[in-house]
Amino acid sequence: MKKIIISTFAISALLFTTSCEDDFDTDVQDVVVTRGEADFSNYVSIGNSLTSGYRDNALYIDGQNESYPNIIAGQMKLAGGGNFVQPLMSDNNGGLILLGNTIQATKLYIKSFTNGSPDIANVAATPTTDVLTKITGPLNNFGVPGAKSYHLVAAGYGNAGGILLGTANPYYVRFSTSTTSTVVDDAVLKKPTFFSYWIGNNDVLSYATNGGTNSTTVGGVTTYTPATVQTSVDATTYKPNDISSPTLVAGAIKAGLDKLKAGGATKGVIANIPYVTSIPFFTTVPYNPLTPAALGSNLTTLNTSLYGPLKQALTAFGAGDRINLLSSTASNPVLIKDTSLADLSAQLTAALTPSLGPVNAAAFGQIFGQARQTTADDYILLTTRSIIGTTVSGAPSPVNVYGISYPLQNQHVLSKTEAGFVKTAVDAYNTAIKGLADSYGLAFVDANKKMVELNGQSGISWDGVKYSAKFVTGGTFSLDGVHLTGRGYAIVANEFIKAINTKYKSTLPQVDPNKYSGVKFP
Repeated sequence: MKKIIISTFAISALLFTTSCEDDFDTDVQDVVVTRGEADFSNYVSIGNSLTSGYRDNALYIDGQNESYPNIIAGQMKLAGGGNFVQPLMSDNNGGLILLGNTIQATKLYIKSFTNGSPDIANVAATPTTDVLTKITGPLNNFGVPGAKSYHLVAAGYGNAGGILLGTANPYYVRFSTSTTSTVVDDAVLKKPTFFSYWIGNNDVLSYATNGGTNSTTVGGVTTYTPATVQTSVDATTYKPNDISSPTLVAGAIKAGLDKLKAGGATKGVIANIPYVTSIPFFTTVPYNPLTPAALGSNLTTLNTSLYGPLKQALTAFGAGDRINLLSSTASNPVLIKDTSLADLSAQLTAALTPSLGPVNAAAFGQIFGQARQTTADDYILLTTRSIIGTTVSGAPSPVNVYGISYPLQNQHVLSKTEAGFVKTAVDAYNTAIKGLADSYGLAFVDANKKMVELNGQSGISWDGVKYSAKFVTGGTFSLDGVHLTGRGYAIVANEFIKAINTKYKSTLPQVDPNKYSGVKFP
């Protein structure tokens, strides 16, 4: 192998110069590695599922071994870094058990392809990781799947007694030092010399991935009500899928950084939050998936018996733009229920009663009172793909086919209005995070900017291998459409490494993402 030794100045220039053709430089096989002004001897990472190495909708050993902190720690070892210990799961299938019951399913895999589309299912295995089996000894990775900003500084988040109540996290229960400890306090006990802190995604992600709803199950019946954009800084007032107040998020992150600083950890790196609507969970299913071929002979019937009469009635109420006739030459949008619209149920019922009769008219009014077709500003969830075209239980025929003759419900789609709430929150979070990075003198990773690059027309590349944010084929995201593959985590690790080098004048080399795993095929 050709060995190239270059100066600290030269490698700094190398690591921060990119081109449209290649996101990273792959010409250097060996470099002079220095720690600069940092001490990597005891590195700890703090965050949520992205920090833990979660992928394919589960946490499992292979994914943990390719977590971005573990990748970074490997490069830190070249500059005096120590061992990096993670709270490893018991197997490579993922999933959790509590008192003999499965409370988290196994990981996803591609079992086959149908018409070029992957058929995804959970691995057929029984989880072996028992939540109540404590992990003892020192740890370095404090990434907790599902954690929001305020959870990291919440006492009792690792108390097993609160799992079923929703006040505790089973992943943290496995390694919390006590029933009253906090994630950050446990990290401080490790006496870190350097830390990474990446949190805030879940403060808005759970709202978005649930279509802007909170769900409640009573007597086996689940109802979905709109989630809220909170202004309260009292986290105990929040429902699971509410968008966290930017003030609460900023305050929680500051509280965590203050704890680290008080414990002697003053050097580290912090990252901002990508726009969650740019990930495959929201971008894979188009807003207009109904092709003329798929609709077939039903297209004309739908226009005559449903779309036409609806448009005529809605036009009379000044809302004719909600529904347009289906096209026989272009792909068509799906029907959705938009709770931000004025409810015209009563008006539709009255207008349709002469032609349909009171009973059928009432049903139509209830179903289509807030119905409209999707636009390019709406986001159909990845999980909704399997619902479009299925029969709605209890709905009258022929208006009983999801997305075609019956509106997809609020939990199936993130509407334009809801997406606006998401963007506003993320922008506020990111402003606060950058301010905290500056005020605490930390390295800063613009993760949002990297996501924009991945979503760009050409994506990014390494040594001729292209990466993008496309589901499955982009190589970056795993099968849940939210979390990354090993290659995706390697790309993230490189962004952290570049930020660390810039701030602390270190020369940690980047890694080759091509050497890590991508999507798992059969």
